[in-house]
Amino acid sequence: MTSQASAVGLPQGSRHRSSSRYLLLHSVEAIGKYILLIFFSAFFILPWVWMISTSLKNPQELAVWPPIWIPNPIRWDNYAQAFAQAEFSRFFLNTLSIALPSVVGALLSNSLVAYGFARIRWPGRDAVFAIVLATMILPGFVTFIPLYVIFHRLGWINTYAPLVVPIYFASPFFIFLLRQFFMGLPAELSDAAKVDGASEFDIFWRVILPLARPALAVVALFQFIGSWNDYFGPLIYLNDKSLYTVSLGIANMRGVYGFSNYAWIMAATVMSIVPIIVLFFFVQRTFIEGIALTGLKG
Repeated sequence: MTSQASAVGLPQGSRHRSSSRYLLLHSVEAIGKYILLIFFSAFFILPWVWMISTSLKNPQELAVWPPIWIPNPIRWDNYAQAFAQAEFSRFFLNTLSIALPSVVGALLSNSLVAYGFARIRWPGRDAVFAIVLATMILPGFVTFIPLYVIFHRLGWINTYAPLVVPIYFASPFFIFLLRQFFMGLPAELSDAAKVDGASEFDIFWRVILPLARPALAVVALFQFIGSWNDYFGPLIYLNDKSLYTVSLGIANMRGVYGFSNYAWIMAATVMSIVPIIVLFFFVQRTFIEGIALTGLKG
């Protein structure tokens, strides 16, 4: 060891001190990073803590200053009362009846269109794909008036059709995301299937889609969150309270109860995000894998 240390021009003790100094600096740097992450993450966690804390308070504790972070006593019955008084079970079922068909439509339509852009060669393919991406520039609010006129003439106002049917015509963002993933799959898979006599649809359905589960999980989760949290669409197209979604139901609670029962509103808000958290808990590994692969392939 001494001869090797002398060969590189550094004594044994100097090398040890340099290694210790490097480890110390590395540890200080790592601790500093964790402190910064904890500090900035507090800005995201704080609203959640306040929401949960408010949902468990008495009405008398809502207007106290300085604010009470730990309610005493904890009112778990706020959740039961909000669920019963605001007809929250109906809002949940209404939202599910929109979100689930929307997820199915997003998976079918976007995967099929993306496959056509990624794996099939046809004249003008790239130009059409550029036009599809260009439609992302238009804000959604620009098309609301013509869409409302169309849906009104079809007799779809005050139904869920305007919130579900357009999903079955694909989305430029999801098309781009799935196209990137499909283009990263080996072309030899399709060639081998064609040799075996498989049609283009068979290749899409039996070969490509099973391999695209991570990307499809991303699409499903994004679409479910978008449909579940959608407020403007139901506000425009739904008039009957019995058809209200969760977002409209919470807004209606705010108008009916106001600040007097703000704990109920916060309890309803907490309950509204539970399905999203549960869904992400089950698909988080596939979701993260899909995000990574669609970002690296293409």
